[in-house]
Amino acid sequence: MTTVDTLINKSDNGLGFPNHTNNHNLVWKGNLDCVAFEKTAIKNKLLAVDKPCYFVKVAEQVGVTNDGFLTTADSATVGQLELLTSIAPITSQQLGDSSFLSCYGVKYAYMTGAMAGGIASEEMVIALGREKILSSFGAGGLTPERLEAAIQKIQQALPHHPYAFNLIHSPNDMAVERRAVDLYLKYGVRIVEASAFLDLTPNIVYYRVAGLSLNDANQIEIKNKVIAKISRREVASKFMQPAPPRILQELLQQGLITELQAKLAAQVPIADDITVEADSGGHTDNRPLVCLLSSIIALRDEIQAQYHYSQPIRVGAAGGIATPESALAAFMMGAAYVVTGSVNQACVESGACEHTKKLLAQAEMADVTMAPAGDMFEMGVKVQVLKRGTMFPMRAQKLYELYRSYNSIEEIPAAEREKLEKQVFRKTIAEVWEGTAAYLSQKNPEKLGKAVNNPKLKMALIFRWYLGLSSRWSTAAEKGREVDYQIWCGPAMGSFNDWVRGSYLADANNRHVVDVANHIMTGAAFLYRVQSLKIQGMQIPDYYLQYRPVR
Repeated sequence: MTTVDTLINKSDNGLGFPNHTNNHNLVWKGNLDCVAFEKTAIKNKLLAVDKPCYFVKVAEQVGVTNDGFLTTADSATVGQLELLTSIAPITSQQLGDSSFLSCYGVKYAYMTGAMAGGIASEEMVIALGREKILSSFGAGGLTPERLEAAIQKIQQALPHHPYAFNLIHSPNDMAVERRAVDLYLKYGVRIVEASAFLDLTPNIVYYRVAGLSLNDANQIEIKNKVIAKISRREVASKFMQPAPPRILQELLQQGLITELQAKLAAQVPIADDITVEADSGGHTDNRPLVCLLSSIIALRDEIQAQYHYSQPIRVGAAGGIATPESALAAFMMGAAYVVTGSVNQACVESGACEHTKKLLAQAEMADVTMAPAGDMFEMGVKVQVLKRGTMFPMRAQKLYELYRSYNSIEEIPAAEREKLEKQVFRKTIAEVWEGTAAYLSQKNPEKLGKAVNNPKLKMALIFRWYLGLSSRWSTAAEKGREVDYQIWCGPAMGSFNDWVRGSYLADANNRHVVDVANHIMTGAAFLYRVQSLKIQGMQIPDYYLQYRPVR
């Protein structure tokens, strides 16, 4: 049995508190045996975030307990045990905006973002959905047939659980966007994550407005939810406002929406949620989250004051979210929810091949760079990729330099063309064009016709052959092409690897997306607890401030 006398010679656990406390009118009542004085036991008490924490001082020793209760102090209860401070329970579900949870039927204000080419796979979406965590399927770059199969598989596995599908902007082939929207409407996909948009297109407006109706209470019902991932204020502004009348008129003339839906569209924003994408893998402007998030939240407030939406737009954070610290920082800055990306690509459920997952699990924060994007090559748009273990970034940049310097393949010096054929394409330029032309003749004959009479476009399409296949080689585990793998990755991957080093999650074979989500959110709740204690004045050594994943 623990008594005051047995505590006199206890070793110092490092906890301290200023002489002045705010708890003179309260005392803790409970069994002293429940109070922890040793470091490991105290850490375990702090980790029990779903229980209250009481800090008491006995015989000059600071102890911590989750048990007992507080009561009003009186002369009869004041004695050798002093209450220093206390903190209420907190759960991961309390972080972020509760309306995000109710809107999507999820347990966390947390979601995983789409990674194109099915890297954010059916398995990933299903595993998270079954745990009531929202995940977006990576539809970008997939054929309509492949996308349709994914919709059917996910809907069969998650008839009553959350899931989302990505709609990626395709400025060079708007038909790709339209085919995806048609499939989403056909199958009743109710949550779409819109990404890489430079402006609103008729396709995203069509998806949104086609889901508008009035319920029995004569209130607007929004069936088709849109989570827009953006990194620029001017794009965010478009998604925060109602649909442009010009686009609505076009959709009306085409018979795609009704007069009522067009009228209702003037009263709701295009997006329910805006994901502020900072420095991330894939398409990114490399913006710092600490600057961008506050700017977009301020913009949201301005637009809300103008339109007075019944449900204000939520603003979430993505890009760099990889640890409990980064998640909590986003929440403390006002993020309604957080989105992870790169870290999920190294998980078991990811559509990436094992070689790619191994490279990602070894990546450090500096092992990323920018390289030309295959889908927006001619525009000079870049994506952030892994540079460790692959030559893709260097070779892709060389292709863009050649595109900028010459007006046709024939203008490129013979020595350079030979290098391309031997080192990059590993086949003749004529063979690359033959394969490209055969593909376009089936998928986009109009573009093929333009390329025949436009040498610059033909050169771009030849170079895009390599850029497009390089990401597919990474998912398909193309043997012999490992040095050409295009692996979308942000610095968050290195941050995650640093965090899990020495834990069971250091091994990529142990990384499951649900585990990662749970640890990030539980860790964020734990860190909120200890930081709150520090704000109250509790002196807490670094030992107590670390959250590490444990099975």
